[in-house]
Amino acid sequence: MATTTPNFGWTVPTSTDLVKDGATAIETLGDGIDASFVDLKGGTTGQVLSKASGTDLDFTWVAQDDSNAIQNAIVDAKGDLIAATGADTPARLAVGTNGYVLTADSAEATGLKWAAAASTPTFSGVRVFKSSGQTISNATVTDLTFDSETFDTDGFHSTSTNTDRLTVPAGKAGKYLVIAKMSFAGGVNGIRQVYIYKNTTVADLNTYQNISNSDADACLSTIVDLSVGDYVKMACWQNNGGNLGANWTTSATVFSMEYLGA
Repeated sequence: MATTTPNFGWTVPTSTDLVKDGATAIETLGDGIDASFVDLKGGTTGQVLSKASGTDLDFTWVAQDDSNAIQNAIVDAKGDLIAATGADTPARLAVGTNGYVLTADSAEATGLKWAAAASTPTFSGVRVFKSSGQTISNATVTDLTFDSETFDTDGFHSTSTNTDRLTVPAGKAGKYLVIAKMSFAGGVNGIRQVYIYKNTTVADLNTYQNISNSDADACLSTIVDLSVGDYVKMACWQNNGGNLGANWTTSATVFSMEYLGA
């Protein structure tokens, strides 16, 4: 009596079959195999075999770029990229211009575009100093004035009007690093203080004790958030018992600020 194979159910003879029954089973087996593998027939050069469905031995011959794969023809040139214009929809994004960078842009079909790189950031800031001394009265907060500039990239300072101020120009609102360096002339007594003001309010303060009769330098730095038209200024205070001078050179009593970004 014929039986069937365990995986595909093809009819095969058994060892107890009569010769004629075995021959019939073998013929049936051959027909079954032939019918099962019929999908392997055909095809042309360059095609590949692809599953047509989840059914056993259900295949079809397709080009190597089948409809369910990313097509070779999508890309045309060195550097082309494949992006999506929607769900399950690949598309070509042509290579960009030398030096351009890939940028997200929802207005584009693929949501991407090549665009010029952002320009290299440039320094923006100011450094001012005194070309002559200034008297610091005893026990009096004194604003420092500055009549000279090492640099001023954007018109932060004027050497003729409001010379005590560094003012934020149009387009430069944001965070600033502000540095104040004060050089007091020698004095025996008391303490020394250096202030950084934002407009009319103290933004930071440094206090130290005078310990000798020699000149004394004090440095103070802070980061301040400034709007257009805001200004910073530097002030000092001392209680030596009499007036003290503010030393002056391009590196003695100086005031600066640097734009850090919005």
